[in-house]
Amino acid sequence: MLIAEVSRKFDLSQDTLRYYERIGLIPRVNRNKSGIRDYTEEDCRWVDFIKCMRGVGLPVETLIEYVGLFQQGNETLEARKELLIEQRKQLLTRMEDMKNVLERLEYKISSYEQTIGAKEKTLIRQQD
Repeated sequence: MLIAEVSRKFDLSQDTLRYYERIGLIPRVNRNKSGIRDYTEEDCRWVDFIKCMRGVGLPVETLIEYVGLFQQGNETLEARKELLIEQRKQLLTRMEDMKNVLERLEYKISSYEQTIGAKEKTLIRQQD
């Protein structure tokens, strides 16, 4: 699959895909005889994985480390698992923080709605 197709499929710019490969976020993509990137299904799974992980805020450095460990083979299985466990822990903490912020926003919005509702009732009474 050509880079333009992968770009459309994952809604990432071609520059982003090249950047991900250059910094090691995805393993090196094979080139065809003309030197053009030729993404395999495996490459696309990497792009999908990285996009998903970046979408929830996992650090680039951590993902580069993960890809590097993966490329070293099965002897890094435990290290990869530990890295993912730590990221899950951090993500759960961020989710809890976001839940608290959301509750605070809901409270503030509710307060504004009550204030606006009271003002509207006052205006309606004044018009009567």
